[in-house]
Amino acid sequence: MTASTTGAAPLERGSRGSRVVVRVLVATALIWTVVPLGWMLLSSFKSTAEVTAATPDVWFGPTLDNYRNLFGGGNNLWPHLRNSVVAAGCSALLATALGALAGYGLARTKWRGKHHLSFWIISTRMAPIAAVVLPIFLIFRVLGLIDTLPGLVLAYLSFNLPFAIWLLNAFFAQLPPALEESAQVAGCTPWQAFRHVILPLTRPGLVTTFVLCLVFSWNDYAFALVLSGPRTQTLPIAASQLVTQTGIDWGQLTAIGTVVVVPMMLVGLAVRRWLVTGLTMGAVTGE
Repeated sequence: MTASTTGAAPLERGSRGSRVVVRVLVATALIWTVVPLGWMLLSSFKSTAEVTAATPDVWFGPTLDNYRNLFGGGNNLWPHLRNSVVAAGCSALLATALGALAGYGLARTKWRGKHHLSFWIISTRMAPIAAVVLPIFLIFRVLGLIDTLPGLVLAYLSFNLPFAIWLLNAFFAQLPPALEESAQVAGCTPWQAFRHVILPLTRPGLVTTFVLCLVFSWNDYAFALVLSGPRTQTLPIAASQLVTQTGIDWGQLTAIGTVVVVPMMLVGLAVRRWLVTGLTMGAVTGE
């Protein structure tokens, strides 16, 4: 009895210490993430003089001048915003759709080299963009895809699709094949069983894949810098143009940073239920 009591106390102290460490780490991560974003948001409503003041002030008179200059001035951010929405949205949709088909086929196929194929697929995602951007640029120039939105969509898709296949393969592998077999016994075709039985069950995985691919494409700078032109420049390229040799327009830079960050935060909040479920399922499977 005594041994049991003395053994439980160290375990309890260890558990309490672990909780304290976890809380400190979470608080540090929140401060590290939220403070810069909050400061950028506040600075976007300041005048240029207030943004560059030697002593930053939290209390100030908010102004929309930075946003007016971005959307109504000479910079005209609307085309960049449209290009980002179209390129990132289309590539994320295509990656999720094609990744679902390929991931399902990979999960249901039984052959000796399947694991090697899975590793090769995800290894293409690990390659740095700098290693592939020149070959892609040469191919796209021959095909006439430079400075076109389809070219940007294909470039984003080339990096998002391996990730989508790898992630969705893990979700499909968790579902027993008996589900499709039961649906086919009930009269469904293989395609109907996949569409009406399997896809609804993997909705968290589909949403997670779409959101992550959307964020990857939305934040891309390297592909957009090399493959886009005056007609197809995206938001990260517009932000880089505010940094010139004559100086940095910090007011507009914080405003465009807010325009880049806020849509992705809203998307993440809108689908947070499926996103948490999807990421948790991926973690459980060890992916």
